[in-house]
Amino acid sequence: MPYDVIIIGGGPAACAASVYCARKQLKTLLVAQSFGGQSIVSSDIENWIGEPHISGLDLAKKLEAHVRVYPDVVEVKSPEKVTKVGSIKCIGEGESRMCDFEITSDKDTYSGKTVIVASGARRRRLGIPGEDQFDGKGVAFCSTCDAPLFRDKKVVVIGGGNAGLEGVIDLFPYASEVYLMDGGPVLKGDPATVDEVKKNPKLREVILNAKPVEIVGDSLVTGLRYTQDGQEKLLEVGGVFVEIGSVPNSEMVKDLVQIDDHGQIMINFQHARTSHPGVFAAGDVTDDPYKQNNISAGDGVRAALAAYAYLQNREKKSPAEERHNA
Repeated sequence: MPYDVIIIGGGPAACAASVYCARKQLKTLLVAQSFGGQSIVSSDIENWIGEPHISGLDLAKKLEAHVRVYPDVVEVKSPEKVTKVGSIKCIGEGESRMCDFEITSDKDTYSGKTVIVASGARRRRLGIPGEDQFDGKGVAFCSTCDAPLFRDKKVVVIGGGNAGLEGVIDLFPYASEVYLMDGGPVLKGDPATVDEVKKNPKLREVILNAKPVEIVGDSLVTGLRYTQDGQEKLLEVGGVFVEIGSVPNSEMVKDLVQIDDHGQIMINFQHARTSHPGVFAAGDVTDDPYKQNNISAGDGVRAALAAYAYLQNREKKSPAEERHNA
């Protein structure tokens, strides 16, 4: 028998969806590579509602523990990676079309009546020495999450698009000095935001046509080596914020649902629906512009309730549809 809902992911969106599916007594499978999402590397999260301070690891443990409260209705497969989602046994046409879905992982194959894709995203990385070594020790990928940890420190934000500019603005209330670095000849963000950033006295320098080559330090970050005009230079900073975008983990559904140019799953924000009936999506894998843990959790709740409503409607329609197509 297929599961009522198969949820892909282990971050706030996926876990919130699991809890709500459990409360609706839906037979649910959660398949996750790990729990916690992107914030698991954060040493101190200050904006998770109800927790003034919590580490990413502790948040991950709490999310997993909450999901596992419902073993009778929620089955957990982790660590396990979903590689493909396909539709099977379809009846009907257009928006009234109903399918079962086959989910293939690196360990097994499962079938479900609905799918909630909450697989999150991964931060685009520089791929230079020191980036992994100092991740969480001066290297950060979310200014909204981690800016308060860099109070009175000199920091550099890498990325001249809107994400980088917003990162600089997030850091102004905390850092003593902020540097902005980009590989191109001009900043690519909105002109009004560029002007706003440049007017702030805490912006020490905009470094253009620069290529980061190594993040250096001892136990914590102490500097960034980069090349500019054929010369290697060292910028002494206590923090490096990498704000060059993220990559949605949407590969497993790229042939099933509508994806935008950035690889994000396009959804109807009122009901979390994708372009394929029976497939819902939530959190950072979607085209929601606000990539935040609290928003993702709410998105997961919405997806679960939408899946429940869809299943109720499916149960009403299926017998008549099957007789009509017999």
